[in-house]
Amino acid sequence: MKPCILGMFSLLAFPLSLFGQINDAQKDSLFIQEVENQKDPDKVLHAEPLYIDLIRDLGARKGEREWNIGMGLTDNLSFDSYEALIEYEWAPMDRLGLEVELPFTLHSPLAGAESEIPSHRLNSLKVAAQWSFLVNEHYASSMAIGYINEFELSDFNNFARPLIIGNVYNPFLVIAKRWGQNFHSLLYTGPQIAHHYASNQWHKAFEINTSFHYMISGTRNFLGVEINKSIENQQFDLSLRPQMRVAIADNLMIGIVAGIPIKRENERLSSFLRLIWEPGHPQKN
Repeated sequence: MKPCILGMFSLLAFPLSLFGQINDAQKDSLFIQEVENQKDPDKVLHAEPLYIDLIRDLGARKGEREWNIGMGLTDNLSFDSYEALIEYEWAPMDRLGLEVELPFTLHSPLAGAESEIPSHRLNSLKVAAQWSFLVNEHYASSMAIGYINEFELSDFNNFARPLIIGNVYNPFLVIAKRWGQNFHSLLYTGPQIAHHYASNQWHKAFEINTSFHYMISGTRNFLGVEINKSIENQQFDLSLRPQMRVAIADNLMIGIVAGIPIKRENERLSSFLRLIWEPGHPQKN
């Protein structure tokens, strides 16, 4: 893993050599202008988090679309969890992003562990929408509201008996700000309300996710950290997720995330990899 991470860090600097003698301020200005001023309506360039990702870009423009494939590993106390997801997001009209996601979880017991592990499962069918109601280029700021509906599915041992076992309702608010040319901050927050049909139980949690990134001059590459916080049943959980994104091609990027639990009882270190493909992104000759 360490050679891979070192190699990715070297890739971050590679695109800078392509700009010759242009200074950093000019690189940033040209790249931001390419994203923000090539089309209408207005759009602000933001570095968006990789773990709790958004439903399409803030200020999405009609016709934009994106595929994501994610893979992750979480070290729990008595078993490992392997996560995978397939996600498609698109903008049917300006400012509106839609998303469909299928997240999977597989489990593997740790050596010597005696407790039972959860069953493998296709966790849910997630559908989501996000509306950017404020895009201000002068202040380099964007705001959006959105909603995720998650139809929870039965595990593979009991699949389709019944098929849908619960529902999760998740409205959210996003506020993003770019500071100068390179520094980016973002707040993603909202409640999660889960209803389990068989027991008729309701579970409520509130998420407060903040992120801070530094975008490398003249590129889409960045370094940063997500701070994922949740409050449930008077319990407070906190995880730090340092991360980096590297553009492999003009329409293909890879994101690498490490998870460091600061206040979680049943979870240790984790890792997550996200492959991002934008088929509608124009190719450069």
